[in-house]
Amino acid sequence: MNFLSENCYLSVMEGDSVTLHTVTEIKKDDLILWRFGAEDSPMAEVNRSAQIISVSESTKGFKDRLHLDPETGSLTVRNITTDHSGIYKAQIIGNKMIRKTFNVTVYARLPVPIISRDCCSLSSSSSSSCSLVCSVLNVSHVTLSWYKENHLWSSISVFDLSSSVSLHLEVEYQDKNSYSCVLNNHISNQIQHLDIGELCQIHSGNISVYLCKSSASVILCVYCSFIPSDSECVCCCDTNKAVIQLVISALVGVATVVVLGFEITSGKAEQKRQTHTSSSALH
Repeated sequence: MNFLSENCYLSVMEGDSVTLHTVTEIKKDDLILWRFGAEDSPMAEVNRSAQIISVSESTKGFKDRLHLDPETGSLTVRNITTDHSGIYKAQIIGNKMIRKTFNVTVYARLPVPIISRDCCSLSSSSSSSCSLVCSVLNVSHVTLSWYKENHLWSSISVFDLSSSVSLHLEVEYQDKNSYSCVLNNHISNQIQHLDIGELCQIHSGNISVYLCKSSASVILCVYCSFIPSDSECVCCCDTNKAVIQLVISALVGVATVVVLGFEITSGKAEQKRQTHTSSSALH
């Protein structure tokens, strides 16, 4: 018996359907067996001579998702999810044996990237520039990029699942170029266009505040700065300044204790001196 082996690599988007093709048409006496994963879990079978055409409903995660073509033996997975990524094997037994292996990668649907003011860079930005950040949440195997006039400006790639991915951009307030933030993987992309006029409004100044809390004779202060604007902009707290403020607050606290101690000691000494003077006057 002749033996043939084929390998195929497929990429598909979550929620779509993918068809794994065997041959153009199976012969009357051909037997086709479908298996999935490292455990070779049985999925489907076509046995024309025994008039058996079956789909296994017990295969984990594939319930009501499988469709078997009785003429070709091709297998379709409908409404596919990322859990269905893996190795699919078709074994065709007849006058010759054919083994086809399908390596299927299912990509999650991409979120639309969000562009906002980068408040954490306010202190380092010049008065004529606007700091921005493009961000996405819960993604893997993607590239996040800034494009200027359809030309790549900067990019960052992640492969493992990341809770947050961000990419910064600094533009001049009067910049007339078009910018866009693009999130993409091997088979799809999402684009968010930048509106400089909306996000980069010129303001007379930033608002700076110190948030302080006292506990156990220690005062903790955190420096925060934000832009008074209707655009999306999150208050950013500077941890370096927070540490500096903590040290300063601690020193102030120590100095206060020293001063109070000195005043109490001086008061007691003065009281003793006055008492001694009064006693001497009586004698």
